[in-house]
Amino acid sequence: MQDDLNLLGPDDVAMHLELTAAEMKVTHTALHALRDGLGHEEHEVGEIVQRVLDKLPDEHVMRAIRLP
Repeated sequence: MQDDLNLLGPDDVAMHLELTAAEMKVTHTALHALRDGLGHEEHEVGEIVQRVLDKLPDEHVMRAIRLP
C-alpha cells in the first residue's frame, strides 16, 4: 500500500472518505483550529487545510449539525 501512495501526484485524489454528519462537523472544527493555529511560516500548510475546508459544506450547515 505504501508504494501506491508514492505514485500519487500532488493533485491526484488519494481517497474518498465517507463521514457521518457528526464526523463531518468534528472534522470541520478540527481543521479550523489547525488552520487558525498555524504560523506565517506554515502558509503552504494553511493553504492545503483551506482547500480541504472548501470541500466541506459552509459554516451555516456546520452550525446546524447537532452533536450527540
